[in-house]
Amino acid sequence: MACGYWKSGVSDYEAAFHVTFRENPFGGQFTIACGLATAIDLLQTFRFTDADVDYLASQRGNDGEPLFDSRFLDYVRGLQLTCDIDAIPEGTLVFPNEPLIRIIGPIVECQLLETALLNIFNFQSLIATKAARVCLAAKGDPVIEFGLRRSQGVDGGLTAARAAYIGGCAGTSNLQAGQQFDIPVSGTQAHSWIMFFENELEAFQSYARAMPNNCIFLVDTYNSIEGIRRAIEIGSELRRQGHEMIGVRLDSGDRVALSIKARRMLDKAGFANAKIVCSGDLDEYMITDMKQRGAKVDVWGVGTKLATGQPDAALGGIYKLGAIRRAGREWQYRIKLSEESAKASFPGSLQVRRFHQPDGRFMSDAIYETDHCVCEPCEIVDVETEDKTKIPRNTRYSDLLLPIFRAGQLVYEQPSIEESREHVRKQLSCAPPEILKLKKPAPYKIGLERSSYELRSQLMANAKERGAQRK
Repeated sequence: MACGYWKSGVSDYEAAFHVTFRENPFGGQFTIACGLATAIDLLQTFRFTDADVDYLASQRGNDGEPLFDSRFLDYVRGLQLTCDIDAIPEGTLVFPNEPLIRIIGPIVECQLLETALLNIFNFQSLIATKAARVCLAAKGDPVIEFGLRRSQGVDGGLTAARAAYIGGCAGTSNLQAGQQFDIPVSGTQAHSWIMFFENELEAFQSYARAMPNNCIFLVDTYNSIEGIRRAIEIGSELRRQGHEMIGVRLDSGDRVALSIKARRMLDKAGFANAKIVCSGDLDEYMITDMKQRGAKVDVWGVGTKLATGQPDAALGGIYKLGAIRRAGREWQYRIKLSEESAKASFPGSLQVRRFHQPDGRFMSDAIYETDHCVCEPCEIVDVETEDKTKIPRNTRYSDLLLPIFRAGQLVYEQPSIEESREHVRKQLSCAPPEILKLKKPAPYKIGLERSSYELRSQLMANAKERGAQRK
């Protein structure tokens, strides 16, 4: 497509693109925006190396001739990012049809960024949202991300750990993610460690000698109750040596009943501060159920279903063109139609305005086109139901998309991963509680600002009329 624009002589055109999505994942009513820091790293190094150009030059069409014009390859060899890019900060609650990122710049540059930006935001936003849901279910208990062994490749494991931490997890078992992103790391031994030794007691003793200051004993390899007894025995030896065992881990069986029994045994033996860690195919629903049944679990190790975003395979983000223009001229709006009018794209250069209740809670969001004034009082139109909501005058608001790059230069002061994680916590505390429910959550009020809705409706009517005339 970039080559096509160049050959068509329109590479001097500017475009406005947006990364957005149509549905919240996991049957929920919110999504956590995540991936901006990764995108910034990519954008700061945006260029075609000689090796890249040589590879493109080696590609052939179906006639055996070079796929790319050599003059186009000379063009991309010197290409540098000059776009203006705005984005919603990581950790912000976002909703369907809202632009997570807006890219304005030369059409070739904008088009070349599509796949990379979608890859980054789709996966990390999915995992951050799953982590937030799991942590909501845990109700303040620490959640450790345990999913590397079943994540989608090494890179997927790294970015999943990062996104899960931003979403609320207390740490990860992935040491490389800990090193790379400064995430707290935590882990225990596997069943293979226990099985290597002649008996469970010997396995616990050996581990305690090797790591007396990091003892969480995996107790369910053979018999969980006996495993707890042996952990207490080794814990007592550690205490005599001046160390304290951290706790025990339950990975199978009736973990509710076992955790209750383990808590009694540990308390009776004088280990009231020992933690009970639970792992094994956990998700937000299982954690909710176990807590409702009285499980005495202190820490949750959540692996496969968190790091892979089960049961959803992807967020389903899209990259849509909203407008084009020649440099210095007015925008020409673009719209993609659909058999379902609610799925038609939103034209223009878009921004999101979030209105707040007096107590700071979120009230509703308006998507608006930046060249059109937002009327007072603002009226929001739901594109699916066409229901209208009027926002009272002088309601406090904030515009969510912030400047990230100007003319290709970074202008945004990036928050630390800890600050992004804290931002998630604050966002969740400001969200209407009914949208955070795991079962039957209520939808959040969001829609197009009235003048933007009218613009979209007019463009849809014009496009349909042109189509009818061609027939």
